[in-house]
Amino acid sequence: MTAPIPPALVLFGLPRSVYIRIARLVLEEKAVQYLLKEVEIFGSDGVPAAHWKRHPFGRIPVIRHGGLLVYETSTICRYVDEAFPGLSLQPKTPSTRARMVQIIGLLDSYAYRPMVWGAFVQRLRVPLTGGVADEKLVTTSLKQVRTALAAIAGLAEDSPFLAGPDLSLADLHACPMLRYFSLTPEGQEAIDEHPAVGKWLSRLGARASVQRTTTEYEQVVAGGDAA
Repeated sequence: MTAPIPPALVLFGLPRSVYIRIARLVLEEKAVQYLLKEVEIFGSDGVPAAHWKRHPFGRIPVIRHGGLLVYETSTICRYVDEAFPGLSLQPKTPSTRARMVQIIGLLDSYAYRPMVWGAFVQRLRVPLTGGVADEKLVTTSLKQVRTALAAIAGLAEDSPFLAGPDLSLADLHACPMLRYFSLTPEGQEAIDEHPAVGKWLSRLGARASVQRTTTEYEQVVAGGDAA
């Protein structure tokens, strides 16, 4: 029997990572076959030596497509969208494309750390490992997140997706961050203050790409085992 041919595209990273999931969502939506190769960069031994050769700063994600190495999430996502056929994930008009880029920049600069490290990690990951949440960090993070959510809601207006009438890279960038944030009581409360954002998150959650990339933390909460 002939062995199956492995996918030409390899994604290096950790399934639990927000930014790995962003890349996976784009790959899933584009129907690109890929191999997820786990690289633990947060272990006691630090970043594996082989990974420093893929990324000069030892970060994830990185993709290898044939002989090409690409790192940085936004670059990876745009490369995948443009290199493979199928659904286009970048708006055609300058105004909607600008909105997409603006939302992605807003998320990276102002939403990721307070949503994920300030709320999700403190409320879910820290207790799961026997620690105690930093309440001051949670409170400070929520203030910035509320500003970010209001900005996202204002940019999206009444559109079914964040950058306009069609799914775009902005939606796939935002979804993993807001999914983690929504697992916390404060996060869900903040999202509920913007009904359109809540409906958008539910709509994204129903997509096959999101369901196929569910993380261990979502499974823990769904099973009722989280504090």
